[in-house]
Amino acid sequence: MLPTSDINVSATRTLPAPSRLQRDLPKSTEQAETVTRTRHAIHRIIFGDDQRLALVLGPCSIHDVEAGLDYARRLAALAREVEDRLFLVMRVYFEKPRTSVGWKGLIMDPLLDGSGDIHQGLLTARKFLRDVLDLGLPTATELLDPITPQYIADLICWSAIGARTAESQTHRQMASGLSMPLGFKNGTNGSIPIAINAIRAASQPQTFLGINRDGHASAVSTRGNPNCHLVLRGGGGRPNYDDATVAQTEALLDKAGLPRAIMIDCSHDNCNKQPERQPEVLDAVLSQIEAGNRSIIGAMVESNLEAGNQPFPQPKSRLRHGVSITDPCIDWTTTEQLVRDAHHRLAPRFA
Repeated sequence: MLPTSDINVSATRTLPAPSRLQRDLPKSTEQAETVTRTRHAIHRIIFGDDQRLALVLGPCSIHDVEAGLDYARRLAALAREVEDRLFLVMRVYFEKPRTSVGWKGLIMDPLLDGSGDIHQGLLTARKFLRDVLDLGLPTATELLDPITPQYIADLICWSAIGARTAESQTHRQMASGLSMPLGFKNGTNGSIPIAINAIRAASQPQTFLGINRDGHASAVSTRGNPNCHLVLRGGGGRPNYDDATVAQTEALLDKAGLPRAIMIDCSHDNCNKQPERQPEVLDAVLSQIEAGNRSIIGAMVESNLEAGNQPFPQPKSRLRHGVSITDPCIDWTTTEQLVRDAHHRLAPRFA
């Protein structure tokens, strides 16, 4: 009989069940408490019970865990200094959506050599998340593959569904079962209704195909995630963080019966893909808050130890420490200044 399936599959490698990986690399009581506490804090920020501004900062992606931990230590120290007015969360991005081809992130290719050792990638991701949580620092990531959360979601405090996948039914269903607060980005063309429809879908009970903790294919039924909000990231080559668009977004959220909870992504089209302009975007966001806006709950910034990015692929030995291999970032000095400026400008809000 002629084969009719797996014709283009060259190999399959069995992965450990999520429960096995979590037993091998368990979270400590202290790590679990940090996740629970910080998820609750973000919930309060979304619903207006906590007036602090959430700032999600960090590398576009984690490719070097030592450089990532260097950044995390600096951010954790800074977070303690400004925690009365700002709630800092570290970007810990392990999966990267690709427009065509390219490195797909630390989980998919942890050795940076195209070998695709996903088992090692999942182990590395859990180890890194535990290390960040040990610093008392909340973790944030974009969840791309619908199987990944079973392996790492217990260590994630906030997550995002990106512009490319916000319209995906699979990701909306996945989000409905996630335990952490989550931001949906507007579409790549700038469409805000895409994100609003995603929030509505994710807030409702869903049943879909997935895997359980033992790695078995399952029909997964959810209660719906009540802690979803919208992220404006620009689109179609245009920014969308201006006063008029924020007001339009508030009206759309009101019409949909959703909380007025808006995060501004200072990167992507909002900075015209020029990372050095991210402080300019945050400056405009802070001006809106100073003028009385209460729907803006936070902002996102792509930041690393050093500015810019570097070509990849190239030999790992040639990679510069603390420089992104995906999207370019601002450097630590600029990040620290940006955070301290925001902390200073928010003082009247807490007077």
